[in-house]
Amino acid sequence: MSKIEVGEIFSISDENDVEQEVEVLGVMTIEGTDYVAVGFAEDIKQETDEDIDIFFLMVDEDGDFTAIESDEVFEKVSDAFDQMMDEAEDE
Repeated sequence: MSKIEVGEIFSISDENDVEQEVEVLGVMTIEGTDYVAVGFAEDIKQETDEDIDIFFLMVDEDGDFTAIESDEVFEKVSDAFDQMMDEAEDE
């Protein structure tokens, strides 16, 4: 799989095999593993003041997206994403 870019849109299937389009909001590498922060493309297109749901996915060695199973890893990725967003706002 090629390098994932912010703004890229792709489809993922939920637990009911319903496909949803998501947009990449951030890409980060933590301890040698790639992660992406995504939000539903439909929510991102709507320009409102409401918060959007952000999901974190791990990129496995085959370039496939998998859910983060560990609360510890999720917290680490979430904190890294928050820090990345804070740094982007400061620029």
